[in-house]
Amino acid sequence: MTAITTPGTPDTFRPEPDLGTPAPPTSDRPPVTVTIDGREVEVPAGTSVLRAALGAGIDVPKACATDSLAAFGSCRLCLVEIDGAKGLPASCTTPCSDGQRIRTDSDRVRDVRRGVMELYLTDHPADCAGCVRGNCEIQDLARRTGVAEVRYGLDNASHVDHGAAKDTSNPYFDYDPQACIVCSRCVRACSDTQGTFALTVTGRGFDSRIAAGPTDFFDSECVSCGSCVQACPTDALTEKSIVELGMPTRSVDTTCAYCGVGCSFRAEVQGSGDDTRVVRMMPSKDGGANEGHSCVKGRFAYGYTNHPDRQLQPMVRESITDEWRVVSWDEAISTAAQGFRAIQQRHGVGAVGGISSSRCTNEEVYVVQKMVRAAFGNNNIDTCARVCHSPTGYGLNQTFGTSAGTQDFTSVDHTDLILLIGANPTDAHPVFGSRMKRRLRQGAQIIVADPRRIDLVRSPHVEAAEHLPLLPGSNVAFINALAHTIVTEGLHDQQFLDDRCTDVADYLAFIVGAENSPEATAAATGLDPQAVRTAARAYARAGAASIYYGLGVTEHSQGSTMVMGMANLAMITGNIGRVGVGVNPLRGQNNVQGSCDMGSFPHELPGYRHIENADVRAIYENLWQVRLDPEPGLRIPNMFDASIGGSFRGLYVQGEDIAQSDPNLNHVRAALSAMELVVVQDLFLNETAKYAHVFLPGTSFLEKDGTFTNSERRLNRVRPVLPSRVGKDEWQVTCELATAMGYEMSYPDAASIMAEIAATTPTFAGVSHRRLDAEGSMQWPVNDAAPTGTPIMHTEQFVRGKGRLVPTVFVPTTEVTNRRFPLILTTGRILTQYNVGAQTRRTANSRWHPEDVLEIHPSDAEVRGIRTGDRVDLASRVGSTVVTAQVSERMQPGVVYTTFHHPLTGANVVTTENSDWATNCPEYKVTAVQVAVANAITEADMEHAAVPEPGGRRRRDRDRERVQR
Repeated sequence: MTAITTPGTPDTFRPEPDLGTPAPPTSDRPPVTVTIDGREVEVPAGTSVLRAALGAGIDVPKACATDSLAAFGSCRLCLVEIDGAKGLPASCTTPCSDGQRIRTDSDRVRDVRRGVMELYLTDHPADCAGCVRGNCEIQDLARRTGVAEVRYGLDNASHVDHGAAKDTSNPYFDYDPQACIVCSRCVRACSDTQGTFALTVTGRGFDSRIAAGPTDFFDSECVSCGSCVQACPTDALTEKSIVELGMPTRSVDTTCAYCGVGCSFRAEVQGSGDDTRVVRMMPSKDGGANEGHSCVKGRFAYGYTNHPDRQLQPMVRESITDEWRVVSWDEAISTAAQGFRAIQQRHGVGAVGGISSSRCTNEEVYVVQKMVRAAFGNNNIDTCARVCHSPTGYGLNQTFGTSAGTQDFTSVDHTDLILLIGANPTDAHPVFGSRMKRRLRQGAQIIVADPRRIDLVRSPHVEAAEHLPLLPGSNVAFINALAHTIVTEGLHDQQFLDDRCTDVADYLAFIVGAENSPEATAAATGLDPQAVRTAARAYARAGAASIYYGLGVTEHSQGSTMVMGMANLAMITGNIGRVGVGVNPLRGQNNVQGSCDMGSFPHELPGYRHIENADVRAIYENLWQVRLDPEPGLRIPNMFDASIGGSFRGLYVQGEDIAQSDPNLNHVRAALSAMELVVVQDLFLNETAKYAHVFLPGTSFLEKDGTFTNSERRLNRVRPVLPSRVGKDEWQVTCELATAMGYEMSYPDAASIMAEIAATTPTFAGVSHRRLDAEGSMQWPVNDAAPTGTPIMHTEQFVRGKGRLVPTVFVPTTEVTNRRFPLILTTGRILTQYNVGAQTRRTANSRWHPEDVLEIHPSDAEVRGIRTGDRVDLASRVGSTVVTAQVSERMQPGVVYTTFHHPLTGANVVTTENSDWATNCPEYKVTAVQVAVANAITEADMEHAAVPEPGGRRRRDRDRERVQR
């Protein structure tokens, strides 16, 4: 016999409560009352006996059960006695029924549990490091079940394989097969929650093992979302940070700072004050957007906050060719303020402006636009939404009356058909992508309209009903063809149009025109007309059809037109204002919705109210005690043009790397070089900082206090996990800069800024930090009419009253191919990197994606003599760069694809200044290019590409070898 010892708990930290099985779906059935160990417990109908007991504080041991996964019933530890039931049923798979009498701790139950627990202990090493640390449940289960010794497995007849090697290939977690009890929680998390199906159980009996396919974790299909690690009850799957640092001692609830999904996290930490260190980020089960799920970025890629590249002190310099000089905050702010005032004295009030950040909080963004309007005295304020979702704001405002999506994320759980246009959720919005895949596995259909074959076209247990690989630039022709088919075949909802829409007759007369038919538009779209008609019929006939879209819609010369076209499509079929339907933009950055809400456009004050509206201006003029300019200011492209023209001379840039992210980088860099003063506030000396004269260090999301607003209009609290590493909050710096310019601005805290937002903006009238802390996240509008928020918009009527149908005439882009530039380049993102990569490139995520690559179809590669791994010249009318080729059938012939995460590639050197007609959003998705093998790689190019690769090898070494060969 082997004696079992239970080590002392190393600290008092406790994870989120686990009630064993998920809560039952809401229903109209009355609650049920059961008696558990003599106590009456009332629970919703459909609740498992295990959840009822644990929720009542009655201890029931479990190993295979967790409330993030459906009941499995395999471990047999949660057995109970129920009067009238045969045997000892598993409480996790047994639903409560009214009047049940349940015993969880009878002699019979205890005897069986002890026997089962002994068998589990034969599969568990006696010297388990996780049990000592406190992140393994087995020793605790042994104590709770009363097992003091093990009688089995002494002849090594168990799952413990003492020769099995630990898999340390993943940069964020280890897999130790010796600690595994094969409970399958990790396998089910990978399949049911994430939807990747990367893990499986191999072998049978004592030979059963968890495997990531035929390879290790790093080279497998695993996407490192962390669900398996989160689900594992033992030390088999453990974060490397836990092994290195030990268990956390406390946690702080906050919100992820990556994509627009807005996942809620518990930052689990050790220490306090300046000694605080983050041990791990755990997705919150009660997160309104993510419900306990996460992706590799939010879960693991937070190390950039402490990266050595982080700039922690203000710096100034006279010229952009000078070295930086570290100065005090007072000197840096004074230098910036004096510089802006001097420019205005020489060139006029409108010669300076600012760009707010979609990665900062609502409170930080609000004070930036206030500074520009009140201290600068103009409306030259813009935000990165200009180059991504500004057409969403324009198009949805024109048709529905507000500049935001219509649904909450849970709405997709009720959709029958998803029309996905120009978005790649599994890469760009992976947590929502997993939710979408779960709905598809349940039987919903998806139609994917994308030039590229994304994962949702076909992946494990998911296959699109139609993949429509439309040609870049043809979106409007495509959406018109869908609407034409629906109307001409009588599939539209005339009653909805009569009751809730306006300008109906004009739109219907336009859309039935022969020029909008699938056959007439086929030359532009490149699509089979019959496939378009099939898709249109499926959308119109679905009980609940939803539209989800991304930057593949907005970043076009007709981006705004396309947004209105999708709104038209939803209205003519009645797919608006209820669960499972709607028009839903998938926002690219964590607070791009919020930055727009807060008045970061040059023509709009907070809440999307036009600056020309005297009544709205009066609200702010009375509060701010300053006269506001009634004329809209400059957009970002206008600022660049005016800089080169000599009339715009100073720019404040908050948390945006415009010298990497904006199109036609040669033009952007020329504009920045022409300015007399550029002030950059950021975490790192990014590409834009190369043109800056004042650098103000910023705070990471782990240091911020405020709110983010995600793609579904959900306001989430962002709480400081660490003290500010730069000694100030960003909103405080902005206030001090405004004050130094002569307009006194100050707040006691971030909550006071939100109070001002709520007092002046009807959409946010009911929002406060206090309410968000007490009640959880809310979706705007939050006001007297919707005191707890608005999950679904436009339910009874549209914000503008009646929905407006707008004729959407297709106008082909002027960016066309020719003999010199015969291919079309389109751009996008990849799972492990984010935006311009400033954050993710400073984490281990770069092991998966160390450089941008150019995807090219085999037929296009063959005629050019290009093979995967070749360095190729990518050239357009405005510039060229060198990138590594990847031959891929994901692309259609004639179209190539790349990402823009790495400044060394500088993909936006080749994108042009073509833009949306209404908003100036750049046409990133259509650039005529040529691709050719790089015949000669210069030493300068090699130095430019000298970035470390996994294992320490540098790309320039590969290139030198290729030249030599």
